[in-house]
Amino acid sequence: MENIQHKVYENQAVFLKALGQPTRLQILDLLKSGERCVCEIFPAINQEQANVSKHLTILKQSGILESRKEGLRVTYWIKNKEVLDLIKGVSLMLKNQAREQREILSHL
Repeated sequence: MENIQHKVYENQAVFLKALGQPTRLQILDLLKSGERCVCEIFPAINQEQANVSKHLTILKQSGILESRKEGLRVTYWIKNKEVLDLIKGVSLMLKNQAREQREILSHL
């Protein structure tokens, strides 16, 4: 049982590590409105195609994205929309932290 729990932690860490990069979060923000061809993604986020492809691969390997190939065109989409709830939760936590810091600073 302990070995299984360790595997769960490892999988969670891989998933969270995949989210821990600004370009990948930018890609997810773009894809939250629907699927996109890689040919649309890299210009939309103002990154080189090779760099975007590397990040898309990491997101796909971690189970966050899915893709299909149609000829030369590769289309990506978010596999599980709950990842957007996770990102939204992090944003809410950061806003709360900023609010707490403003309150502390206002008393100086």
